[in-house]
Amino acid sequence: MIELRTPAEIDEMRAAGRFVAETLATLRDETKVGTNLLAIDRRAHDMIRKAGAESCYIDYHPSFGASPFGKVICTSVNDAVLHGLPHDYTLRDGDLVSLDFAVSVNGWVADSAVSFVVGTPREEDLRLIDTTERALDAAIAAAVVGNRIGDISASIAEVAHGQGYSINTDFGGHGVGRIMHGDPHVPNDGRAGRGFPLRAGLVMALEPWFLATTDELVTDPDGWTLRSVDGSRGSHSEHTVAITEDGPIVLTDRSFLGVA
Repeated sequence: MIELRTPAEIDEMRAAGRFVAETLATLRDETKVGTNLLAIDRRAHDMIRKAGAESCYIDYHPSFGASPFGKVICTSVNDAVLHGLPHDYTLRDGDLVSLDFAVSVNGWVADSAVSFVVGTPREEDLRLIDTTERALDAAIAAAVVGNRIGDISASIAEVAHGQGYSINTDFGGHGVGRIMHGDPHVPNDGRAGRGFPLRAGLVMALEPWFLATTDELVTDPDGWTLRSVDGSRGSHSEHTVAITEDGPIVLTDRSFLGVA
């Protein structure tokens, strides 16, 4: 069921959005060559505890997960792009890292992801990350009253295809509110002018993600981490966005912190 939020409820969601933004900004700043993925999870867990927030991941067990996730953040590295289960891996120079984080604050959820390179970046990785970020910007710009879900999907695809990337539509954006994953599903490819009409009060996590040379995924033995079938690298960018009569509000915006 697609739910619409009142202006007052959207204001209540700002606290969750701000906390997610601040946490990702902190983790991105602290994540460097030599950082262990389990240390990132411990740091996020500590920040959640101190804020009195609740993790959306730790007990999460959807149909596509082999077991409850058990951690509080997704850490996807290099050819892993989604649902990366933190494990004992120490980051190396040039690793491409995606952090995906969702929590509930006072009963409201916010969800966001950021991708970056630790150490010395490869040009092709920076282009891939830039493409997901520009696709997210395009998706946000299309998230206005009067458009449809297909307009958001088509705007994402236009950016990706313009850079030669193919698109997997199995996983995409989704409604956000009292739970992390709700309706509507927002695929990263689609036809403009089609789909559910966008209305004020609709809150969604928009999340372009692309792989460098494929659109096919395989699941790790951990039952969660999704990797490219050919070993090529992936990037993932995501924000929680509220549609209002005055335009989209990015609830997980990090720009006020001086970071992207």
